Amino acid sequence: MSTGQLDAADRPLARDNAFAPSSFDYAALLDGSPQMRAIRTIVENIADTDATVLIHGESGVGKDLVARAIHAASARRGGPFIKVNCAAIPGELLESELFGHERGAFTGAHRRKPGQFEYADNGAMFLDEIAELPLTLQAKLLHVLQDFRFTRVGGHAPIEVDTRVIAATNRDLERAIERGEFREDLYYRLNVVEIHVPPLRERREEIPLLVSAFLSRFNAQYGRQKELAPETLARLMEHPWSGNVRELENTIRRMVVLTEGEQAFAVSLARRRNGHATAAAAPIASESLREIARRAAREAERKALVEVLDRSHWNRAKASRILKVSYKTLLNKIAECGLTPPAAARVLAPARSDGRLGQNAPLSSA
Repeated sequence: MSTGQLDAADRPLARDNAFAPSSFDYAALLDGSPQMRAIRTIVENIADTDATVLIHGESGVGKDLVARAIHAASARRGGPFIKVNCAAIPGELLESELFGHERGAFTGAHRRKPGQFEYADNGAMFLDEIAELPLTLQAKLLHVLQDFRFTRVGGHAPIEVDTRVIAATNRDLERAIERGEFREDLYYRLNVVEIHVPPLRERREEIPLLVSAFLSRFNAQYGRQKELAPETLARLMEHPWSGNVRELENTIRRMVVLTEGEQAFAVSLARRRNGHATAAAAPIASESLREIARRAAREAERKALVEVLDRSHWNRAKASRILKVSYKTLLNKIAECGLTPPAAARVLAPARSDGRLGQNAPLSSA
């Protein structure tokens, strides 16, 4: 920065860059489905640039994860990653939050306050829910994006920053432009690179990977050793996830911290399916409700088995790892569901003397 450089006292003790990008495995979380692998390719393509990025998708799909992956893959990864949720800060305070203010700029401004753009110098600024930015601030942001120079509220000295801007929204900005709620020139300035993150219901094959990651995190956080039953994973694969990855994350957290978390989830699904959702979840008390849950679990389990086996080309060792069950349990489940490998897989996996497929038969590469 040039004029208005931060003093040591102005710098935050800890910001949103309190992670080590070199060791944080974003790549693994962008490798669970064809859609996310396509996003990973975009991230890798723009890693060595400072192109502005606009990420859009439903609430909870992982836009924050993609933004962090972009920063972690870039040459700026050693610098700060500053996130500002434009919907969480009142409009009258947002300008000061982004650009800072000088002492006496308004009532209550008893000292100079640097803005988040200053903290993001030599790093990245992530503007989440960008559609909620007031029109007056949209104009100022547009000017900042043109030359990365601005003044604090109540100030006159120009401040220059070297910052990459990443924005995200769950709204249709083109419709917002038509309604006069978002500036068209700002939209094109932000939308140099566009990334659409699809909802979780369109990339269900990621669920086992996400569940495993969340289990590891929450077990470590709460000192637990929770493992999920196969039927619970089958239910997780079946659920529509209207809240996307965020809803899945909170569901796994509940299963880790609550002894009956898996049972409560099964009851909730059964009630939704049968149109009997209630505000309070009660323990399973009737045999009929248990049977409803069991039937639903069996069908969901069969569906999950078919999906995972097809995806792994009937490599049962790989399928057992994905589903986090023992090889013997997987064989029993395959038999219970009456599943048989396609002809192509049987050709690749010759039968043993007892007529069963060999455990290490080369159905596909693991």
